[in-house]
Amino acid sequence: MTKEVLLAVKDLEITFGAGKKKFVAVQDANFEIYKGETFSLVGESGSGKTTIGRAVIGINPVSAGEIEFDGEDISGKVSKKLKNKITREIQMVFQDPAASLNDRATVDYIISEGLYNFKLFKDEKDRKEKVKNIIKEVGLLPEHLSRYPHEFSGGQRQRIGIARALVMDPKLVIADEPISALDVSIRAQVLNLLKKFQREQDVTYLFVAHDLSVVRYISDRIAVIYKGKIVEMAPTEELFMHPIHPYTQSLLSAVPIPDPILEKDKQLIVYDPSQHDYKTDQASFIEILPGHFVWANQSELTDYREKLKIK
Repeated sequence: MTKEVLLAVKDLEITFGAGKKKFVAVQDANFEIYKGETFSLVGESGSGKTTIGRAVIGINPVSAGEIEFDGEDISGKVSKKLKNKITREIQMVFQDPAASLNDRATVDYIISEGLYNFKLFKDEKDRKEKVKNIIKEVGLLPEHLSRYPHEFSGGQRQRIGIARALVMDPKLVIADEPISALDVSIRAQVLNLLKKFQREQDVTYLFVAHDLSVVRYISDRIAVIYKGKIVEMAPTEELFMHPIHPYTQSLLSAVPIPDPILEKDKQLIVYDPSQHDYKTDQASFIEILPGHFVWANQSELTDYREKLKIK
């Protein structure tokens, strides 16, 4: 059964500044997100993962390559009709629930804004019904609608952000570190909420995170990004069982183990980028196992294959 591709990123490059001050934030990024799956981009701060997410919704301009959404190129200048489609069908849940909500607007207005902009309701009664349903779905109460964001906790604000995104009935939701600002006890609730919507509404997620242990729970596939380059991509369990790239191994070694004795004895792997020599033997993104890609040159590939015992 062939999976339907909802978002395709091809040879993507994103730069900031020009001339001597030009900074390449993302280069040679290639991946596809299938309809109904959760695809996670994982890397440390400054690796370019949020930059890619913001490029998908048109905030960051693309300097090379292309982004295709639902079969249409959305990476360059787009028509007003296509721009409306992107705004309507791709929603974002932001990292900081305090900064991403308008403190002067009621929760009712915050959630309804997209509905107003795109006339997604028949009449006032229909709008109120939609807002009331979504607020209940995210675990808040209808009486919360008349309040303002500052009256809520961080976890509750993030639920309002999720309600605002999902009331639009989007095809793709970009979740940019949606739980990193939350307490550990609230994180699982928010992740469960996202999974619930995926099951019920067939939502597709591009999940941006720096913590591999979080994405293991929610992702179907994971791409690991280092300094603007995707170095490895594989189905979730495959990546955890057979991490190939040294940077992925380093990230995985930093995931805490719940057992204090094992945690004390574990060996941290420190990634050294100078171990790669790409001067003469150029690297590329190669499929080493079915669905498992790694950024490597020919000599590294031979080495990785030997370790994995692949002929």
